[in-house]
Amino acid sequence: MTTSVLTRRTLLAGATLATMPHAWGQTMPAARGDGRLIVVFLRGAYDGLSAFIPWADPDYGRARPSIAIAAPDGSAQTTIRLDDRFGLHPSLGALLPLWQQGVLGVVPAAGSPDPTRSHFDAQYQWETARPGRTSEVSGWLNTLAGLGGAHGSARAIGVGEANPRILAGPQAVKLVARGKAAQRAGALENPRTREALMALYDGPDALSTAFRQGAESRLQTAQELSREMQAADNGAAPAAALENDARNLGALMRQERKLRIGFLSAGGWDTHAGQGAATGSLAGNLRKLGAALMQLRRDFSEDGDAIVIASEFGRTLSENGTRGTDHGHGNALWLLGNRINGGRWHGQWTGLASAELHEKRDLPVHHDFRAVLAQVLRPARQPIGRRPARRHLGSSARRTHTARVKNQ
Repeated sequence: MTTSVLTRRTLLAGATLATMPHAWGQTMPAARGDGRLIVVFLRGAYDGLSAFIPWADPDYGRARPSIAIAAPDGSAQTTIRLDDRFGLHPSLGALLPLWQQGVLGVVPAAGSPDPTRSHFDAQYQWETARPGRTSEVSGWLNTLAGLGGAHGSARAIGVGEANPRILAGPQAVKLVARGKAAQRAGALENPRTREALMALYDGPDALSTAFRQGAESRLQTAQELSREMQAADNGAAPAAALENDARNLGALMRQERKLRIGFLSAGGWDTHAGQGAATGSLAGNLRKLGAALMQLRRDFSEDGDAIVIASEFGRTLSENGTRGTDHGHGNALWLLGNRINGGRWHGQWTGLASAELHEKRDLPVHHDFRAVLAQVLRPARQPIGRRPARRHLGSSARRTHTARVKNQ
């Protein structure tokens, strides 16, 4: 097998946003650049082996007699071939042009070094970027939001969740309800109710101040999105909740350019039973994800923009007795943007033989998700618009990414 070292390969053609520290527990340096970062988090541990399929590995089909996606043959229900090793799930066919354009890439064996199989612990550790630790700390996107912004001015926005840990912390953030609820002001829409509530919370105390700020934000958001979505929908319903959330995120970040960081999440990825193959519950979720990513690409396609798609951990290689998969370890982490060296996969891949698996059942974590994110957040060293020369990864990533990989 012909091999090369990843230190001579790079995830990026340039870079975006800000440098992250080698030790994530340290204070981050000042933010630079004009890019926007969007994080899409798939709660429940999505099956990356069905999304980014190692179709050429004979152990893939043997381990999944009922749920493996058939090898590519050009038909609609088989793997979409990307290269001589990997392919896309047929429900993600909308993403193929992005791969061909070189703006979509994958790290197929990334994740947290902590071996927990607990959704709660793994999500908390991913959102705080502190594997193995459960102490109360800010989410890493909240910390990132504090770089370079005016005090008290929100630079980050989350759509769909009431209070995601990744955005929790001292920095102001904007939180928007899921789907159509984001376009409704709720009880505040009634003038008499709004007047009564404002009178009740008109004092100088912290609770009253927080309520008034939240109420004003809710009203403003509902008004902005109602105007935007009425024009964009043209009477049609959104394809799925995640796609609609993506549209809401794009609409608000277009109108408020100070918002540089966006967060979306989707549940329903814990496929212990009835996972399906080319069709079924997972295929439906992947189709919705593909539509949402295409929407995000339309709204976030400037040179510095980057979109990251990840999950708390992966799933087992082998299917279980109920034709699903159980909690795993390593997983495919996706990157989308003009400065991503896309149309290729990155990092170490050691195959699916039992001896190469984590605990002989899961994908290993060859690449710490923090090392991957550190590369995505590295500031550009040349003006936006110029494609810089290829360069080595930074020292932190070099220590993490020293494994040999097959040339692509």
